[in-house]
Amino acid sequence: MITTLLFVLAAYLIGSISFAVVVSRGFGLADPRTYGSKNPGATNVLRSGNKKAAILTLLGDSLKGWFAVFAAKQWGPQLQLDESGVALVALAVFLGHLWPLFSRFVGGKGVATALGVLLALNLWLGLATLITWLAVAYAFRYSSLAAIVAAIFAVFYQGLLFGLAPELFAVGAMSLLLVYRHGANISNLLAGKESKIGSKSKPQAGSDDKPKHKAS
Repeated sequence: MITTLLFVLAAYLIGSISFAVVVSRGFGLADPRTYGSKNPGATNVLRSGNKKAAILTLLGDSLKGWFAVFAAKQWGPQLQLDESGVALVALAVFLGHLWPLFSRFVGGKGVATALGVLLALNLWLGLATLITWLAVAYAFRYSSLAAIVAAIFAVFYQGLLFGLAPELFAVGAMSLLLVYRHGANISNLLAGKESKIGSKSKPQAGSDDKPKHKAS
């Protein structure tokens, strides 16, 4: 029990690292929580116009999800961490991204972190979900729509391909939370107001937090 709690706590703290904020500061960009969707994630960082920052955010958020689960699977069994414990670790790192301790519990929507978690749980599960996201994103150019569809399919992939393992609980919970976090996007999609991938967002009038671009 103590081992499980320690792994879960560590996973939550890892998930609480917001790479959108860290990378934006490193590139001298505005805080992603102040413009666009105000979501600290790769898609919103891309709206600053800095593709490198967006890619690094995507990689960072994905890797923290992957690392937390990989560490639990790699070293957990030696400390009596079972499959249920690994499932809790997977959910904990995802919750850390959604409600991060280091950012006053204001986090992102969890798409990249969820992908990292799925890839660590099972490579084929992660790849199938990623392909689903890419297909929908390519066809419709909406990151939010791709995330919602991929999240729903991830549950079916886990259940149909890998059975009713403890990980199904984590995948199902992450999918429900991911769809919930996209509530505003769903409303925008239905109203035809959702921003497409790559569209830039101007800061609100009177705001001093404008996305900054370094000369290249």
